[in-house]
Amino acid sequence: MTWRGRSETQRSAPPSLLTWVPSPPAASMGSWTARPSFSTIFFFVVFVVSVIFHCHRRLALVPAPWASRSLVVLGPRHLPQGGMWTINSQGRLGNQMGQYATLYALAKLNGRPAAIPAQMHSALAPIFRISLPVLHGATASRIPWRNYPLNDWMEEQYRHLPWEYVRLTGYPCSWTFYHHLRPEILREFTLHDHVREEAQRFLRALQAPRAPQLTFVGVHVRRGDYVRVMPRVWKGVLADRGYLQQALDWFRARHPAPVFVVTSDDMSWCRRNINSSLGDVVFAGDGRQGSPAKDFALLTQCNHTVFTVGTFGVWAAYLAGGDAVYLANFTLPHSRFRTIFKPQAAFLPQWVGIAANLGPAGENSP
Repeated sequence: MTWRGRSETQRSAPPSLLTWVPSPPAASMGSWTARPSFSTIFFFVVFVVSVIFHCHRRLALVPAPWASRSLVVLGPRHLPQGGMWTINSQGRLGNQMGQYATLYALAKLNGRPAAIPAQMHSALAPIFRISLPVLHGATASRIPWRNYPLNDWMEEQYRHLPWEYVRLTGYPCSWTFYHHLRPEILREFTLHDHVREEAQRFLRALQAPRAPQLTFVGVHVRRGDYVRVMPRVWKGVLADRGYLQQALDWFRARHPAPVFVVTSDDMSWCRRNINSSLGDVVFAGDGRQGSPAKDFALLTQCNHTVFTVGTFGVWAAYLAGGDAVYLANFTLPHSRFRTIFKPQAAFLPQWVGIAANLGPAGENSP
């Protein structure tokens, strides 16, 4: 079969360094020990409680056992010489991935160390083996940041930013920032073993009753708040039944045994609008909406990708590799979305775009 399991190397922490300290000589048999006074006991208790309290505060951002062993930047004295770069932490999983990858690439390009906000670490570390250190909130509040807004595509001036302490802002999610570092970006977004294994277990269960050679195509249908935002704000449309039929047929024409694994934030709409009569469509989670982390992991373990709109689908296709089909031209010509979004910077050149039916958008426009 053409489905591939994704083997990943474990990262191991360096062994602890142990130092032997000789014990003091034992007291002689004739010696006696005085009982400590109340004040001594009280001082000791206060000292222990104080140590625990301060350690808890300073180590609050230490990653959970399943997360990558990121360093925690605690205070200004811990900042490396030569400055530090960070980025805003906004949006959902796809946005956070785009911000992380952009920070990683631009900081490296400018020769600066980088650290991520605690919110970004909380969003990404439970899923991926990210390596950038975490910037403690107390530290971030003391740094005189130079806020620098980014467009959603790479520009030449981003290669030569002179400031030491830079906080990048915006919602960058473009391969033009980081594609030259693709092996490193794929390593940063390596799934934790238990996350990957759960996704592969689902695909193995699909393979068992079917043909021995299957091609898994992950399908992500983004709806949610876009049902309201796209027609009202961006003057565009979402994927409809016609687009999904064309996208699935594109793969059916090229692979003898495709299996389409559908994920979405609106699974009931998908069950009504995706034709499953051929027996090659499977709705993840028995047709119920799953968690973003589980859906994303499942998509990345497929061979190919179909997606509609949004950064979630873009990143799923980027990590999965293989062929990708996406919804193209989904806004009207006068949409202001076209001033902040360039399709050629969002979708890899080898991906295949299928044009949206803009009829409903035209009907809703003033």
